[in-house]
Amino acid sequence: MYKAPVDEIAFTLRHVAGLSAAMAEGRLDGLTDDLVEAILVEAGRFASDEIAPLAEIGDRRGAVLEDGQVRTPEGWAALYRAWAAGGWNSLTASAEFGGQGLPHMLHVATMEMWNSGSMAFAIGPTLTIGAVEALAAHGAEALKRTYLPKMVSGEWMGSMNLTEPHAGSDLGVMKTRAERRGDGTYRIFGQKIFITYGEHDFTDNIVHLVLARLPDAPAGTRGISLFLVPKFLVDADGSLGARNDVYCHSIEHKLGIHGSPTCTMIYGDGRFGDEPGAIGWLVGEENRGLACMFTMMNNARLAVGMQGVAIAEAATQKALAYARERTQGRAPGWQGSGMSPIIEHPDVARMLLTMKALTQGVRAITYACAHAVDMAHATKGDEARHWAERASLLTPIAKSFATDAGVDVASLGVQVHGGMGFIEETGAARLYRDARIAPIYEGTNGIQAIDLVTRKLPLSEGAQLRGFVAELRAIAEAVRASNDPAFGETAERLEASLADLESATEWLDRAMAEGRQAEALAGATPYQRLFGLALTGAYLARGGLADAGDGRRDERVALCRFAAENMLAETAALKDRVVRGAPSLAAARAALG
Repeated sequence: MYKAPVDEIAFTLRHVAGLSAAMAEGRLDGLTDDLVEAILVEAGRFASDEIAPLAEIGDRRGAVLEDGQVRTPEGWAALYRAWAAGGWNSLTASAEFGGQGLPHMLHVATMEMWNSGSMAFAIGPTLTIGAVEALAAHGAEALKRTYLPKMVSGEWMGSMNLTEPHAGSDLGVMKTRAERRGDGTYRIFGQKIFITYGEHDFTDNIVHLVLARLPDAPAGTRGISLFLVPKFLVDADGSLGARNDVYCHSIEHKLGIHGSPTCTMIYGDGRFGDEPGAIGWLVGEENRGLACMFTMMNNARLAVGMQGVAIAEAATQKALAYARERTQGRAPGWQGSGMSPIIEHPDVARMLLTMKALTQGVRAITYACAHAVDMAHATKGDEARHWAERASLLTPIAKSFATDAGVDVASLGVQVHGGMGFIEETGAARLYRDARIAPIYEGTNGIQAIDLVTRKLPLSEGAQLRGFVAELRAIAEAVRASNDPAFGETAERLEASLADLESATEWLDRAMAEGRQAEALAGATPYQRLFGLALTGAYLARGGLADAGDGRRDERVALCRFAAENMLAETAALKDRVVRGAPSLAAARAALG
């Protein structure tokens, strides 16, 4: 059974991602060590004791659609209400609407724990938090006063409606349409697919944020508007009124996250209301809806990265527990009687250490991204711009590398279990199945790689990336200066991986500047992995250098050395793929027919 690693989460927040330094500098008003500890401990208790025990029933029974109503697995609706009553939905929201105004770093730390408990459960509340952020940033005052207090409290949930049957990642070809009405409202018509928690029994009302196109809108993504479309209209006194003309037509049968209803939503076919058309309200400006939705999407991308961290942690815990109990053969050097626990076999130990290193690496990357978000909000002028750019640079890596790691670690978890990993009763297979969606939704990892290479590397004409690599090099130099033999070849291996990162970056910058975009994009995904591995090495080293007084520094140094000497050599091969892989890719297209 999952047990939230509260101590490791707190260590990463404080000593690797930057929370302690920010607090010492007075950047996070009102935040104290006692408050941080209280939040993490209680979140860990709730995730371990309340959420995790219901994960299996969610996977086994799933969500069910009956007569247009979705029933979530037994106990889940009550679980959600207990979660919302605990104030978890309001952690980072503005106090103006009932929120607690706490840092994003604490939000992502709790999100890790919710998703380790049950990814299928946690994805619903995650989208509500993103919808709150989008509405708070772009909504009219009347909309915010009507909807935000109940969304912040968790009394109502939100959903994000982008995808259509013919329009996945290419939103410019969407067909959902909006028609203006003379009273300031709009009528929405169309179909949306893959809508997570588009219908459920957690809350009385669901607030859909829907992308649609006006009749006179420009073509492509420049002609998309964003609308708020509630399941139930809201009367002047704040009570629920008539049913809006929107409903769930069907739910998907999926590889994983079975408890999460993935809905096909129909807008405006006349099933409800006096006339066809779901009633909606504009969020932001007409034809600028994608910019508004990106507020929610950027939040969601880091949130999905947290799913990768969470699955990796849960899979690692499960595999470690099994490897300590399962006996098989006699490992080299085993002095005990009978067969040895499989954790004593070198190959199993290698798998487990790889799982731990990747898990801790992606935890640090995602937390560092959240730290940058907090610092962008806590500073002004050029400093705020610097931190906003750092968050932008880290977001595609946090989403992609963490979710790829979630799949890799869950797969290794199945392997550690051997044949029992292929059997559902151990739970290892569920984690592997759940993990597989994360590299796909909220922008596939290939799209994240394109974003990284084409939009994020050029930030401040490349100065943001160069400054970041200089910070990472300083970590390697600190390892060397420590003269601690326990680090082994960490400094040399980390310096080599950062040199690979710099070399690959320079090649990509040159290719883009010379108009060789296809060549650059051919190397985007290996570059993204190279970046993630180098960051993993650097952040594990930063953790090894820190002395938190918890008696675990030797353990962290050993894990750092293992990662440096067993995993970072891959960056050289990835750099070669970035720099030399495009010609063979282009030539091999003929083999695809």
